[in-house]
Amino acid sequence: MTTTENGSSVPRRQLGRKMKELRESAGLSITEAFTALEWSRQRLWRYETGQVAVHPNDVAVMGQLYGTDPQTIEGLKELARQSKAKGWWHAYSDIPEWFELFLGMEAAASRAREFAAEIIPGLLQSPQYAKEIISRGPIRLTPEAIDERVSIRMQRQRILTRPRPAAPRRETILSEAALVRGFGPELMVDQLARVVAVTELPNVSVRVIPFGAGVHSAFQGPFVILDFPRESPVRDPEPTTVYEESPTGSLYLDKPSEVDTYSFIWADLSRVALDEFESRRLIEQKMKEWSR
Repeated sequence: MTTTENGSSVPRRQLGRKMKELRESAGLSITEAFTALEWSRQRLWRYETGQVAVHPNDVAVMGQLYGTDPQTIEGLKELARQSKAKGWWHAYSDIPEWFELFLGMEAAASRAREFAAEIIPGLLQSPQYAKEIISRGPIRLTPEAIDERVSIRMQRQRILTRPRPAAPRRETILSEAALVRGFGPELMVDQLARVVAVTELPNVSVRVIPFGAGVHSAFQGPFVILDFPRESPVRDPEPTTVYEESPTGSLYLDKPSEVDTYSFIWADLSRVALDEFESRRLIEQKMKEWSR
């Protein structure tokens, strides 16, 4: 099985969207399609949403049902083969399917904009801070499982400095609460020093919304907006996607109206956040306060 930096998430989503378009163009509802295919609704839904890899033979069967021409079917079968590629995270056993999809999309994105309200986000976390956060999750984990999840988080951070494909532009806006809600002075000094160090990277921006900034539009909670490059002249880029995570799953929003809403929220956060220089000064100030 091929191993890639980006894994299979983007090819899977591209293939799923195309198969859904072909089904709808054929005038078939999802119920009519899975009944004719003698599959479960869940299987077809997971294919169309890019949750799982699709076997090329299944692509051919769907294409024939939808009246797709042989040349298109062959092209989609090749995309299906790409959808079976493995990313680095497949070496770990304890990754939920919904988060595996995000890891692949995060790795493929050329730009990511993230808002974090209560905690320092994963790509900026120190190992000890990550361990404390993971240990306090709603699911009780064994020490081994905690260590594995910390290792995964540290592996994710390599995206910020990778040479190929080019490291993405990463823009983070934090609430000041994330700087003061912590696990003890020594750990928080180490964590905030990590944030300051990451801001030295040319592709990373960290800005802070101070308590005095007042109300903003992101009161529903944290999110990530992912933008994707055009991988080839003949393949459309993955649409901008908003990712929201909960303790039991995640949402992937890519309708233009949804993306526009979150783009408005991001613009509002940018309006009330300190600039990068003043944000760094505030982070360093909080480091001093934690070290007293």
